[in-house]
Amino acid sequence: MERTELAQLLGGSPAVAEPAAGAVVIAERDPNRFRAEFARAVAGRGPVFLADPLWGEAERRELAALIAAAGPAAPEPPASGRGWLMVASGGTSGRVRFARHDEETLAAAVTGFCAHFQVRRVDCLGLLPLHHVSGLLAWFRTLLTGGSYHPWDWKRLEAGERPARPRDSDCYCVSLVATQLQRLLAEPAAAEWLRGFDLVFLGGGPAWPELLEAAARERIALSISYGMTETAAMVAALRPAEFAAGARSCGRALPQARIVVGPDRRVSIDGPTLFRGYFPAWRSPGPFPTEDLGRWDEEGHLHILGRRDAVIITGGKKVDPSEVEAVLRSSGEFADVAVVGLPDPEWGQSVTACYPAEQRPPDLVRVAGSLAGLATFKRPRRYLPAAPWPRNAQGKLNRAALQAALERPA
Repeated sequence: MERTELAQLLGGSPAVAEPAAGAVVIAERDPNRFRAEFARAVAGRGPVFLADPLWGEAERRELAALIAAAGPAAPEPPASGRGWLMVASGGTSGRVRFARHDEETLAAAVTGFCAHFQVRRVDCLGLLPLHHVSGLLAWFRTLLTGGSYHPWDWKRLEAGERPARPRDSDCYCVSLVATQLQRLLAEPAAAEWLRGFDLVFLGGGPAWPELLEAAARERIALSISYGMTETAAMVAALRPAEFAAGARSCGRALPQARIVVGPDRRVSIDGPTLFRGYFPAWRSPGPFPTEDLGRWDEEGHLHILGRRDAVIITGGKKVDPSEVEAVLRSSGEFADVAVVGLPDPEWGQSVTACYPAEQRPPDLVRVAGSLAGLATFKRPRRYLPAAPWPRNAQGKLNRAALQAALERPA
């Protein structure tokens, strides 16, 4: 597929007479207006930037400076016309970066998705924002397979407004993050509604065992997935039948993805869905080394163990925050929790558990009982309320922002 073909599919008219085309920034929250703006932008010839409409003035200035610094003399890609779609990827640095994608990387992601789940047409309820890679790919799966896309607002869903399943759908999908799934499962009517989906994707961060078991008891067609902005969303996914049979991994690699776990457990990914580089630069072809740690099990399923750059080193010992978070959630005392390492003059870093300030303070006696099975050095030394709780529109915690806020002098 070429960009002109994508423009025609979107209903746009490709520009043929413009001598030059400038950058287009789309920062639109409304999904219908977003799709209209996107169609017009694709019909042009310049780079297209997908920005978070909730960004403040600082982020907008950063984006403007980035575009201005690149200028019209930005280096050309190895294949002219590629890498024109810039999708924001914050990573763990807290700074915004834009991963270069295009019609080829997105189409390869849709093809691999359909082959993995053995579907031809995809219908989707869109809860995640379209500027985010997960929301964008949910829309593109419907667009490229002739399916239907139904945007919906999460607050309306929480209030009990739940759209009906399309009558002629063979594969009806929705993507959720763990906190959204937790809230829906807490209400019997919402759980029953979720059973109307053929695929319920769970991503955006690790899920805790109790949540997955609750989903299994409710017979939710859950697919735990793994992917990132740089890979055009998922590159590994568990099939619902495997989840129902007891698997709790990220499943097998999708056909388009080549995933390697190195001797140090670092995950590397290669394949046609990989981004072309971080704007304004370009990356050389070849595997992309992530910051994720993983392992394969005897079934050929991928398990993500945490992140290399999130490891806390306290008293010379390494602590995986996700392991501690899972235990803290199991106590039932936290609706949301994050574990970070804060500077400590004696230990180097102090293991610290944080929770939203609006949440009731945890019962630390109950928490201590849950932590009894953990090594002493892994147990949090402090419990701190944090406000605001820095989650983005798709529900993912911004750890860099949380850590920076906690380290800031009072």
